[in-house]
Amino acid sequence: MAFIADFHIHSLYSRATSRDMDVEHIDKAAKLKGIDLVGTGDFTHPVWLNELKQKLIPQEDGLYRYGKTLFILTAEVNNVFYQEGSIRKIHNIIFAPDLYVVEKINHRLERFGDLQSDGRPTLKLAASDLVELVMEVSEEAFVVPAHIWTPWFSLLGANFGFNSVEECFGKYTKYIWALETGLSSDPPMNWRVSSLDRFTLISNSDAHSPSKLGREANVFSQRLGYKEIKEVLRRKDRKKFLYTIEFFPQEGKYHYDGHRRCGVCLSPKESKKYNNICPKCGEKLTIGVMHRVEALADREEGFVPTENISFRHLVPLAEIIAEVLNQGVDTKGVEERYRRLVHRLGGELKVLLEVPEDELSLAASPEIVEGIMRVREGKVRVRCGYDGVYGKVSILDRKKEKGEGQLSLF
Repeated sequence: MAFIADFHIHSLYSRATSRDMDVEHIDKAAKLKGIDLVGTGDFTHPVWLNELKQKLIPQEDGLYRYGKTLFILTAEVNNVFYQEGSIRKIHNIIFAPDLYVVEKINHRLERFGDLQSDGRPTLKLAASDLVELVMEVSEEAFVVPAHIWTPWFSLLGANFGFNSVEECFGKYTKYIWALETGLSSDPPMNWRVSSLDRFTLISNSDAHSPSKLGREANVFSQRLGYKEIKEVLRRKDRKKFLYTIEFFPQEGKYHYDGHRRCGVCLSPKESKKYNNICPKCGEKLTIGVMHRVEALADREEGFVPTENISFRHLVPLAEIIAEVLNQGVDTKGVEERYRRLVHRLGGELKVLLEVPEDELSLAASPEIVEGIMRVREGKVRVRCGYDGVYGKVSILDRKKEKGEGQLSLF
C-alpha cells in the first residue's frame, strides 16, 4: 500500500494561518485526505514546540504519532541576507530527526531572529550558513529549499533569488539533495533546466488550513522512517519514491505574469511585448514562475530526463463536487457529499487517484464520477493564476470559462 507524505505545512502560530491548524485538526484532516505522514511545520516556534512535545508520541523509526497520523519534524524559515551586492529572500525547510536536535537548532537560530514572532521566522542568515549551522548540530538533519520558483522568497525567484542552486549555497550545495517545486510549477517545468537534474523534486501543500493538506504531496511505495526518507531523497530512489501529487501549475497564484490591482494576466511572451510593464498603469509586472522558467531553461518544453520521479496532477475533490453542484466549496451540500465519499471509499486521495470508475459509480453521481475521471485524464481548462491570484480550474463542458490566461489542457 502506498505511503503518502506532506512534509511542508504551517501551524496556527504562522501568520495568515487558520486557528484550526493544531495537532488535533491536522490529524483529522490527514485521515480525511488519506495522508499517512505530515510535517509538523513551525518547530522553531517555542509555543508550538511545547505542544508537539506534549502531544506527539515518539516512534522507533524517528517519526512521531498523534492518533492515526505520523509526523516528521519540519520547519520553514525565511532567510534574508545580502550576497553579491543584492538582497536575497529565500524560504528553506529544515528536517530534524528528533526533538533534542530541534532544541539545539532553535538555540542556534535565536541569534539571527525572533523565533516567537512567527511560525516561519525571518532570519538574518545566509542560506548557505543555515545549511552549515544545521549540519553542525546534527548530520542527520537537512535542508530543502522551499517552493523554488515563486517570485518572492525563493531560491530561483525572479525578485530576490539566484540563477542556480550553486550560486546560492556554494560549497554546501552537496548537502542539498531535494528541491520543493511549489504550487505554481510541476516536474516538467523543472525538467527544462538541466542543472536541476541531480536533485529530487518533492511537492508539498504548504497548507495554512486543514482543508489544504495534501493538495500537493509525495507518494512512496512503503512506510519509511526518518533515515529512510532522507536516503530516498538523497539517492533519488525511484523504486521507493513512486510519484508526486501536483496542482495543475497554471492554478498556482504565481504561474503567469501580471498585476493584480489592474486585473492584468499575461503569458511570458505577452509580457515581453510590454517590456514587463503593466499596460494599464505603467508599473512593473510581477514576473511569474513560467516566465522565470523560460529565462533559465536550456531545454525545450516536453523534455523528459531519464532519471526522473513521476507525477500526477489532481484537483481537490471538494472543488470537483462544487463545480458539479454549482455551489461554493465551503457550502454544506458540498461538504456532505465530500465526507460521504471519502468515508465510504477510504480517503480523498484514494478517491481521486485509485478507486476504479465502476466503484466510484456506486458511491457518487455520474457528474461527479465524470469530473474525477476527467481530472485523471488531464481533461481540464485552467484560467492561469498571477500576482497572488489563484488560477481557476474548469472541468465539465457546461462550465467552460473564457478570459485572460485560460489554457485548454485537452
